[in-house]
Amino acid sequence: MKVLAVCTARAQEVTVGGRRVLTAIGKTPRAGAVAVGPLGLEGDEQADPSVHGGLAKAVCTYPSEHHALWRTVRAQARVAAWDAPIAPGLFGENLLVEGLREDGLWIGDQLRLPNCVLAVSEPRMPCFKFAAAMGFAQAPKLMVQSGYCGVYLAVITPGTVSAGDAIELVPGPREVSLRELFRARARA
Repeated sequence: MKVLAVCTARAQEVTVGGRRVLTAIGKTPRAGAVAVGPLGLEGDEQADPSVHGGLAKAVCTYPSEHHALWRTVRAQARVAAWDAPIAPGLFGENLLVEGLREDGLWIGDQLRLPNCVLAVSEPRMPCFKFAAAMGFAQAPKLMVQSGYCGVYLAVITPGTVSAGDAIELVPGPREVSLRELFRARARA
């Protein structure tokens, strides 16, 4: 398991569905070590702190293994540039990861990186901004159906994170799986 890219963005106004909204979903990769503190990565913003950010949702991860599905779906939806590789940060993730999928994670699991420790806190839930970023309205529904939601992390030990960092998964209490919590919230 490892970090493939570290991504951040500043919130900006965009037009979604005919209205102006503030978003930071389109994150871009950063070079070198990026500081990670209790509220997330240096240089990263969240446009709506009622649903993103804070101590429990300081860092968002997304597995690279899901990109193949999204490329196929975007092709079927005839999204412009569907055949281009999916850029790190498109899903709003701070960390594009390899080998760290939702179905193997539990609330409280720790991710030990060389210079910081993060903990699985909750699943990421899709919204209308995700649909806009993906280029088709059914994207949130597909995220719910597939369970390819991504993961929010709390910062246990601040430090830095870099592309290429190895991730060691240290099991937590194994009481609530990330997938179970995602399905329960999606039904609500």
